[in-house]
Amino acid sequence: MSKDWSMKNPYMTTISEKDILNGPGATKETRHVSILLGDSGLNYKVGDAIGIIAENPEDVVNKLIELLGFNAEKEVESHSGTTTLYNALKKDYEVHRLNKKFVKALPDLFSNESNTVEIQLVKSERTNLTNNTSSTWEFENNSNSLPKNYPTQSSNNPLAKIETITKDNDSIEDYIWSRDYVDALQEFPSLNFDSPEQFFSYLDKLKGRLYSIASSPDAHPGEVQLTIAIVRYNHHERDRAGLCTGYLADEVEVGKTKFGVYMSPTKSFVLPKDGSTNIIMVGPGTGIAPFRAFIEQREFDKSTGKNWLFFGDQHEATEYYYKDQIESWLDNGTLFKYTTAWSRDQAEKIYVQNRMLENAEEIWEWINEGAYFYVCGDKNYMAKDVHAALIKICAEQGGMGMENATEFVTQTLMKEEKRYLRDVY
Repeated sequence: MSKDWSMKNPYMTTISEKDILNGPGATKETRHVSILLGDSGLNYKVGDAIGIIAENPEDVVNKLIELLGFNAEKEVESHSGTTTLYNALKKDYEVHRLNKKFVKALPDLFSNESNTVEIQLVKSERTNLTNNTSSTWEFENNSNSLPKNYPTQSSNNPLAKIETITKDNDSIEDYIWSRDYVDALQEFPSLNFDSPEQFFSYLDKLKGRLYSIASSPDAHPGEVQLTIAIVRYNHHERDRAGLCTGYLADEVEVGKTKFGVYMSPTKSFVLPKDGSTNIIMVGPGTGIAPFRAFIEQREFDKSTGKNWLFFGDQHEATEYYYKDQIESWLDNGTLFKYTTAWSRDQAEKIYVQNRMLENAEEIWEWINEGAYFYVCGDKNYMAKDVHAALIKICAEQGGMGMENATEFVTQTLMKEEKRYLRDVY
């Protein structure tokens, strides 16, 4: 039964496709991934998310094993049971990014080091062989007495480095932000562990990653389709990728590689029960995913409510995802309106919130007549800007002022009527 599948007990499956959605010359990598549900019995509705259990990158695992100094095939005890060191680091633990537990433990891990010695200069005497003169200097426990350019702290003293790294929460977060365990072990080569299990004790268990489903189960029975931005970057002279997105793009082979999945149902990010209700959807970038599912479902259900999609990204030529499908929806009336914001296609950057304000009067008419308003995507910037734009539209078009508009949006629409729904991350 589908209820048996979970993050701890995922259904093992494969993908049938992982096509690149971007046009030629794109600086981004966005993929359409289809996951097969097979005989799992897994069911979902539009608005739900799917959890994916990824594995750590092979090159990172191999490098980590090399730095730890153990044999990859060494039998170890992981939280999943007895396995090899390679499999434990590949499948059981989070190694793509440092955690606070490990960083905070660095002072204790180094306190047992017997081979770390700090030398401090306390007295020096210099002799000039040319004129046979000499000068003497003695440390007076005062930094002002130090000779010019005297290093007050050795740059290769690991204990001094660790003290700086762990001095407060901000410094710990700053260190963690761009580093994984390979970085840490390379920076502190004298750090060693008595056993793999000792190293494991500082690691987090590998967890699933959730992705908004981009398909209707009725339009695509037996599979789940996703719209995924592949995260790639370079830190400390090493190329890296997002844990799950990199795994899907680089290691998962179509029809071959098996990995675990489970469903994560939503209770709130759902379509109106009444199919005649109009809906406005704002989903830039991969935020388009659940709205593709919404429109597919509304088309399948022959819902009479109008569908208005706001979509934005950098360039129309390279980021017009699902172009053929969207244009067919526009042609047959499934999609009433498609409003785009290509931020880099003109000198002035234009975003979805700008397009909302340009269509303020019509948006207010829809909301005032009972339409649902949805947002999906980045919570730190886009969702905040869209939220502010919606309040401004209600204030100006609804003639209620900013204070009353804020109350209307955050209380009436969001909490009481539940017509303003968000899937932000």
